[in-house]
Amino acid sequence: MMTPEELLTTTRTVRKRLDLERPVPLDLVKHCVQVALQAPSGSNTQRWQWLVVTDAGQRAALGGIYRRACQEYLESSRAAGKLFADDPERSKVQQRVGDSVAYLADRMGDVPVLVVPCLETDSAELPAGNQAGLWASLLPAAWSYMLAARSVTLGTAWTTLHLKYEQEAAEVLELPKNVHQAALIPTAFYTGETFKPAARQPLEEVLHLDRW
Repeated sequence: MMTPEELLTTTRTVRKRLDLERPVPLDLVKHCVQVALQAPSGSNTQRWQWLVVTDAGQRAALGGIYRRACQEYLESSRAAGKLFADDPERSKVQQRVGDSVAYLADRMGDVPVLVVPCLETDSAELPAGNQAGLWASLLPAAWSYMLAARSVTLGTAWTTLHLKYEQEAAEVLELPKNVHQAALIPTAFYTGETFKPAARQPLEEVLHLDRW
């Protein structure tokens, strides 16, 4: 059993190590969603909805949308690592990330389970105003899903690139117009042993006390 700290620091984005051949029991995915429903929800509205996609045709359609959006993204200068041209080490890291993103994009439709967390609103238009509060009623739950998946030896990746073509994906999923997608989370058993914490900025570079 992992400690809470180990779970939080080793839940990584899994792209190249997703097992595309091993089926994922639906009950295991349902368990993870059930855990996610304990996340905070603004004013306890609980307007989240969860699409668990296992049908091969549906997965292929979503995978095609994601691949197209990803190819466009990777062609941008930011994704190519040019953003860190003055930092060769960071640029190398971003290049590896780009390679990993491309790898998953080519295989997204082959991942055994695709999970799409959604937010249901009163109308087709998102309400004006506090978007942080609105999406905070779903995104913590989506992260809880990924933590729960990690705890039962499933790998996941937080992806949103398909939202460039959100309407196309909504048509594939037959979503009502007042249901809005937040992410596309590939879910599969992972290959290899385990994961370790990722390199991050020193705390001193990002922590501010009392004021900036």
